[in-house]
Amino acid sequence: MDQDMVVQARVRLLSANRRVVRGVEGLWIYRLLTQVQPEVYGSKLAYVLVEESNSPMVRELPERRLALLDEAVEVAKALSTANPYREKVLQRALAAKAHMTS
Repeated sequence: MDQDMVVQARVRLLSANRRVVRGVEGLWIYRLLTQVQPEVYGSKLAYVLVEESNSPMVRELPERRLALLDEAVEVAKALSTANPYREKVLQRALAAKAHMTS
């Protein structure tokens, strides 16, 4: 893991001054930081993945949408059962995936 990239992601996260950074930037930040601190950033990654699966950029790309939702489910399942956000983000990801495939 490149420490400079981790520092850059943390700086961008702090400079965003938002509770959750969304969009492509949020995906980049949370994917990187989840590798370092999964319990801290995994729930936000799962949240942003589900959100991005509904973005105009991938709305008409079912394979890409499904890949984002599969990643969201995987990330949420990897969180500790003691994580207070695990169940909420897992259910959200599973519901979005079920809605897409129905």
